[in-house]
Amino acid sequence: MPCRIATVAAVALAVSSVSADDEGEWSRFRGPNGTGISQATTVPVTWTDADYNWKITLPGTGHSSPVLWGKRIFLTCSIVEDAARIILCLDAADGRTLWKREYSSETFNQHRDNSFASATPAADAGGVVLTWTTPKEIVLLALDTDGREVWRRDLGPFVGLHGSGTSPIIVGDLVVLANDQEDLHLYDYLPKGMIKLPKGVIGKPGKSSLIAVDRKTGKTRWQLPRRTVLAAYSTPCVYQPDGAGPELIFTNAGHGITSVDPATGKVNWEVDKIFSDRCVASPVTAPGLVIAGYGAGVRGTLYVAVRPGSRERGIGPKVIYQLKKPVPLVPTPVVKDGRLFLWHDDGKVACLNVKTGREIWRERIGGFYYGSPVWVDGRLYCISRKGEVIVLAASEKFKLLARVQLGEKSYATPAVADGVMYLRTLSHLFSLGGKK
Repeated sequence: MPCRIATVAAVALAVSSVSADDEGEWSRFRGPNGTGISQATTVPVTWTDADYNWKITLPGTGHSSPVLWGKRIFLTCSIVEDAARIILCLDAADGRTLWKREYSSETFNQHRDNSFASATPAADAGGVVLTWTTPKEIVLLALDTDGREVWRRDLGPFVGLHGSGTSPIIVGDLVVLANDQEDLHLYDYLPKGMIKLPKGVIGKPGKSSLIAVDRKTGKTRWQLPRRTVLAAYSTPCVYQPDGAGPELIFTNAGHGITSVDPATGKVNWEVDKIFSDRCVASPVTAPGLVIAGYGAGVRGTLYVAVRPGSRERGIGPKVIYQLKKPVPLVPTPVVKDGRLFLWHDDGKVACLNVKTGREIWRERIGGFYYGSPVWVDGRLYCISRKGEVIVLAASEKFKLLARVQLGEKSYATPAVADGVMYLRTLSHLFSLGGKK
């Protein structure tokens, strides 16, 4: 019992810290608790090449987003030819490399728009945690602030037609990873030749689970088996109910939306049989709501807003509203000031009332998107797949504020820390803003 109390206290402290949005930190995919929200006021609305603090060429390619802790940037890259994985630690002030670590790997078939460096790292005062997969292993790795390996775990093989992409998160003294794999038996029912499966994996089922390991040692604290249906790419977040402990929120096709007690790994509540295909965008929260969606092919199919349940009070979750096509598949939404902003894969953006789902406006801005929007000083920033940054007013009236070309493809989401925005393209990193 004392161990559980200590874990609950550590997790609660972590939740309060991410809610506070420390401007020196952007420590996971989409920043504090995955919200994509920054309190920065020194990022420009529009800019030219002369306005960048610095721009550097990366030693490899990739789609992961940068994360920051203090004055250090952590970022992953890969070498296309041999799938070598590169972990960089950069000085936020000038972009110079503080250290670089490289791990050999092997190439394998995945979606043409995936990369060998798609998962975003997670950082804290102890260093950085990252993950990558091959068909033979799921690597979960911790390095300290100087790049020394603290621990490394092999979580077993990974089965996924399109590769992987979910990112780890650090919650208190835990590292949490969703390992939702694929049952390739499902493709036996498709017309012959419609899907080309990688050699050696036809009809092969993956072994899915949710896992939490000790942040300092990498030892398993709990592991929760999952039904294996379709690989998921969403990254979990934390929901903090009033008067109760924090809850980890996961999404996948096999279980829908799942709330897990981070201290024990036990399921608090679940909205099952609601998602029938891939969960790619990550879940987000609003006061009294968890919002998540899924889709198929190149478009989203359904978003739901759920009022969480309570195992202790014997109350089940309830779907408050549903948003059907058109909804996003890949970009994760932003919830801010009572509004839900949905940035669609095919260049439409919608603003809705987050409590009711009522649409306030919907406009087409053009382009195609894998990156997710972030909210900065009343504006939304999002990078198109061609590398164009779109800036919109995050208000109840649609207003296009700027279009800025980065000059290269980008599938990444911006990071914002200490008043500075970091923009990642396929092989470059830009630093913008921070000047008063």
